Amino acid sequence: MGSCAAYEAAKLGKKVLLLEQFDLLHHLGSSHGESRTIRATYSAPHYPPMVIESSRLWEEAQAESGYRVLTKTTQFDIGPADTPSLQSIITNCSTNSLALDSQLAEQFSGAFRLPVGWLSLSTSLGGVIKPTKAVSMFQSLAIRHRATIRDRAEVAEIKRDGIDIIRVSTTDGRQFRGNKCVLTVGAWSRKLIKAIRGLELPIQPLHALVWYWKIKDGFEPSLSAAGGFPTFAYFGEPQLYGTPSMEFPGLIKISLVSGWPCDPDRRDWTIGGGDESAVMRKAADCIELVMPGRIETARGPVMTQACMYSMTPDEDYVIDFLGGEFGKDVVVAGGFSGHGFKMGPVVGRILSEMAIDGQAETAVRIGVDMKVFGMGRFEGNPKGNV
Repeated sequence: MGSCAAYEAAKLGKKVLLLEQFDLLHHLGSSHGESRTIRATYSAPHYPPMVIESSRLWEEAQAESGYRVLTKTTQFDIGPADTPSLQSIITNCSTNSLALDSQLAEQFSGAFRLPVGWLSLSTSLGGVIKPTKAVSMFQSLAIRHRATIRDRAEVAEIKRDGIDIIRVSTTDGRQFRGNKCVLTVGAWSRKLIKAIRGLELPIQPLHALVWYWKIKDGFEPSLSAAGGFPTFAYFGEPQLYGTPSMEFPGLIKISLVSGWPCDPDRRDWTIGGGDESAVMRKAADCIELVMPGRIETARGPVMTQACMYSMTPDEDYVIDFLGGEFGKDVVVAGGFSGHGFKMGPVVGRILSEMAIDGQAETAVRIGVDMKVFGMGRFEGNPKGNV
């Protein structure tokens, strides 16, 4: 989000500094690895127009950079027909003129089986994004527009320094000054915002697992992006998501939409805190239920990678002005709750507009009320938009 915001502000000719607390393109947060999905099939009505706009901006950025970070696919959603989320997705796709297809039998080389009483939906707006490559792309584009980037610059303090100046101090004693400041610190949002403003935002970091499963011999081509296999979401219990086989030969990513509470500065790298085996077994059973005979599930995933989510109670983002002594001069974005990466370009533009103009013109244009992302929704109501 910060790299996208830096790119958008630099494009407008602003003098931009982007600070990263670790090394550039590190693997300690939520924006690394081999794949993230893009989809417009959301149950909440404010997200589909954001995805549609973000998809357009992904194409613009790729055209400017000269290379691609997004592989387009179909998006496929499956679950019990009475699942409220699926029913809301149908409504929101209609509202946003997204064509839905509910015909399963001829799709995806017969890879999916629909249990009795289940519903399947497919839309053309899907795809796989290469996250590390994408972050690098936006940082490179920002530099092309004369932005400055500094890594190993962990922020310790943000203060107002006079009427129009924001001073940012790092843990190694450096100080930077500017007219505006945008905070996109992921799993560290709760800590830093509390230190700066004294606000306790309910943004809970989760230690998440990314699982890769072995594809059975002979099915590798049909489960690949080149073979037309989709990105998909499984609205069962547990809830799963997956991508076509493309990151590692012979493996397919099918992972949980959840994780284990953690402190981002003191993560317990023992995977899953000890109860991962039971969760893996449930996931394996779900895979066999809807993709029988395609995946080696008996031994569980053959590769596991760690990531982090930054969860809000309502799973809606936090995008707002910090307020207080900072007024509209500091903008905050966090709590992307495991479904934010696809939104990077549109959120970056919105953050740039908020910082520079004091309002999100893009959100107004696409019909998104930014109040849904406001910090104030948690005042006296810890569950927010729930």
